[in-house]
Amino acid sequence: MKLLTFYLLIITCLSASTLNLSMSSSPSRLNPILSNDSASSEISDWLFNGLFKYDKNGNPTVDLAKSYNFETPTKLIIKLRDDVLWHDNEKLTTKDVIFTYEQIINPKVFNSIKSNFEQVQSVKAIDNYTLEVIYKEPYFKALETWMVGILPYHILKDEKDLMTSSFNKNPIGTGSYKLKEFKQGQDIELIVNDKYFEGKPKIDKILYKFLPDPNTSFLYLKQKKLDLGGLDPIQVDRQIDDEFKNNYTIIQKPSFTYAYLGFNLKNEKFKDIRIRQALSLAINRQELVDILFFGYGKVCNGPFLPGSFAFNDEVKTIQQNIPKAKKLLKEAGYDENNPFTFEIITNTGNDTRINAAQILQYQLRKAGIIMNIRVMEWQAFLNTVVHPRNFEAVLMGWALALMPDAYPIWHSSSSKLGGFNFTSYENPEVDSLIEQGSKTINRDELGKIYKQIFKKITDDLPYLFLYIPDSISVINKDIKNIEPSFIGIMHNQKDWEIEE
Repeated sequence: MKLLTFYLLIITCLSASTLNLSMSSSPSRLNPILSNDSASSEISDWLFNGLFKYDKNGNPTVDLAKSYNFETPTKLIIKLRDDVLWHDNEKLTTKDVIFTYEQIINPKVFNSIKSNFEQVQSVKAIDNYTLEVIYKEPYFKALETWMVGILPYHILKDEKDLMTSSFNKNPIGTGSYKLKEFKQGQDIELIVNDKYFEGKPKIDKILYKFLPDPNTSFLYLKQKKLDLGGLDPIQVDRQIDDEFKNNYTIIQKPSFTYAYLGFNLKNEKFKDIRIRQALSLAINRQELVDILFFGYGKVCNGPFLPGSFAFNDEVKTIQQNIPKAKKLLKEAGYDENNPFTFEIITNTGNDTRINAAQILQYQLRKAGIIMNIRVMEWQAFLNTVVHPRNFEAVLMGWALALMPDAYPIWHSSSSKLGGFNFTSYENPEVDSLIEQGSKTINRDELGKIYKQIFKKITDDLPYLFLYIPDSISVINKDIKNIEPSFIGIMHNQKDWEIEE
């Protein structure tokens, strides 16, 4: 009998499927409320769940929560699932949620998500599986607030310092996978959670190979040592062969970032909207995409994510029109004898951005505009140019969220020093719409408001929105049940199977 058990164990080990991934940096803390770096966040996402998550279309849906309802615009009742087990087989209850909330707002726990909970007035348990959350006022991100991973009360209740806790290296979560072992600067292995509340994933292990050099990751992909990875446009266009294409499915979708040329609206040069309109008409955005990304990107039309509820598809792409640009410049007092001249500043360490500046310089020259380029080291750029508003124009990028928040960039109150509205954009109508939106819990209503914000900002041209690079993923063709979606491919990972 022992021999039979031994053979069964060997067969099980041999047939165990592994998803091979890579990470370029080592996680710091595997704790969802302390995971500030991308590696920590990525690993933590396998181990922990929030009360809510995004579905494949980018809409909030339940995760640890079973259901929810707003009894009033400021009172949210959340029912928890009663079948969720921690990795050590203890049951999840409202104690865990309240404990997590208390740790997030604890002044001794330093995290980057405290501000997400500023609108929360109180959280209390009605029973073991029912929570009441009261907000200070109606809050448009009421559900998104609770997408943060929940911590186990029964393990951490007596922890004196969460920041230095051994839990951060040996976490216990509710997620679809458990951590086998974590050592700094080494590979990380995750093993399947047999008792995962949504059903056991079909892949038994996830192995993150620690590959700090992106060139090594690319080499591993070419040798089929990784099942999933990201490529840049030049790799897709020039550096992969037919064998690679036979081994991997290439999936491209717009990334959640955009690049822009931002004007200092306090500078006299840019106060006249005709100048901003002329600059916008003088550039060819599609040419930027074609040259910089070999077509693996799209023109950016405005401040919110294409395909999202906030995107206004009635705002059309601005086409290059040199004669009209020259006409506007002439009306504003500029011509061949008195050309409009300005300086753009961007940062080192981003060749795409520097190349974009050079292309823009060439395009603008056709309309008689002289654009000078200055490139600075990133920290010096932030500290001496961006934050003190010491620039005429900057070339930068911004990350887009599934739930957009216009307040930090577009509200006039955010133009104070330290705020992200460093172009000093002010429009009372936009301010009013942002304030109205922040108190709207109905997503359809919020969409209507944000589409108006989108249109007003694009009309005002505080930025020249330039391009959205594609996110290019490749995945081993032996993996079945992949479902590309608006948010990517990982949303249904538990259904993936590896065909041997």
